[in-house]
Amino acid sequence: MAARHDTQEDPSDTGSIGLPDFGDNIDPMTFEQILEMDDDEDEREFSRSIVFGFFEQAENTFKSMDTSLAKEDLDTLSSLGHFLKGSSATLGLTKVKDSCEKIQHYGAHKDDTGNTAVPDSNLCLERIKATMTALKRDYSEAESILRRFYHDAPA
Repeated sequence: MAARHDTQEDPSDTGSIGLPDFGDNIDPMTFEQILEMDDDEDEREFSRSIVFGFFEQAENTFKSMDTSLAKEDLDTLSSLGHFLKGSSATLGLTKVKDSCEKIQHYGAHKDDTGNTAVPDSNLCLERIKATMTALKRDYSEAESILRRFYHDAPA
């Protein structure tokens, strides 16, 4: 049996379990909804499988994004950004979701909000390249936090 987190998961008066401070990397309300589906709060097999499945999915998507960036394939980059945005939003990975949304917009020749057309493909590619750097950094931070939460941090 894995050791419990330093912050015990005791229900509060509002029914919320005591989660560690995830900072602005992870939305606790969204992540808590995933945790509520666990049968065993000590093992957390269900949520663990979703989270670790996301890690694998994200790593594969990053490889595809790198390939698409090298090919200057904005359409595929937009599609991959959209794909990973949905997965990260489901887990509450706020910063990852926001970066993926920007990549989705840039790949569709739009600004970061998706409201203004940006016809310059080179500018869109440069913005995607910069955003991917932030995306990978934010993903790494969220991954580290979640691995610690599941007691799977590297030694």
